[in-house]
Amino acid sequence: MERGTLYMIPCPISDETSPWEVLPEGNRRVMQSLDYFIVENTRTARRFLSKAALGLKIDELEFVELNEHTVAGEAVERMMAPLMAGRSAGVISEAGVPGVADPGALVVEAAHRKGIRVVPLVGPSSILLAVMASGLNGQSFAFNGYLPVKGPERQRAIRHFERRAHQEHQSQLFIEAPYRNQKLIEELLQTLQAETRLTIAMDLTAPTEWIRTMRVAEWRKAKLPELNKRPAILIIG
Repeated sequence: MERGTLYMIPCPISDETSPWEVLPEGNRRVMQSLDYFIVENTRTARRFLSKAALGLKIDELEFVELNEHTVAGEAVERMMAPLMAGRSAGVISEAGVPGVADPGALVVEAAHRKGIRVVPLVGPSSILLAVMASGLNGQSFAFNGYLPVKGPERQRAIRHFERRAHQEHQSQLFIEAPYRNQKLIEELLQTLQAETRLTIAMDLTAPTEWIRTMRVAEWRKAKLPELNKRPAILIIG
C-alpha cells in the first residue's frame, strides 16, 4: 500500500496577522487536501484553519496533539499509523514553522525512519526573520532556546554565548517567556560587554513589529520600548 505524505504546514506567528498575508497561495491546495492534522495545540490549529477559509468542515477534521509532554514511543507510532495506511497528514505548530523550536521533529524523525515522504511548506520563521533583519552574521548562527532562569546560571550562559559570538563570529539567538522579557534584557545590558551588539526583534510580522540592533553601550543610553508580554527573539553578535 502506498504511504501518505507528511506536510509541515507553517502558520502565522502573530494572531493579528491573516494567514494569507504571510503564507504563499500554494499552501492552500495542500491544506485543503488534508483531513488529518498533528498539532501542538488543537484549539489554535482549529482557529488557524478556520481563519484560512479553506472550505473545510473543521468539526469533521481529525486532530492529534504533539507537544512538550509527548515522548517518542507508542504515542508517536499511533500518530504515524494513518500515514502508513496511505492517509496524508499536516503538522502545525502553535506559531510559525513546525519542527523548528517545536516538538514536531518527533513525527518527522518517525516518518524518515518509516520511509514516509516529508514535505516542508514555505512560511514565516521568527528565527530566520530575526536574523534577516538583524545585520548580524547570517552565515553562521545558533538558536539556543531559553536561557536558564536562575540568576547565576543565566549570567554564566550569557557570558558563554557572548564568547562564542566573539570568538566564532557566530550570532547567538535565544528567547524568553514574554512576561520575563524586561528582566532578561536588563540582565543582558548589565552582563554583556559594551561593544557587543544586541538585537531585539519583537512582534515579528505583527502590525507592532519592532526590530533594532545596537551596541550594548548604546542600548544602555536608549529608552527601551514596552517589552512586557511581547514575543521576542534576542540575538548577541
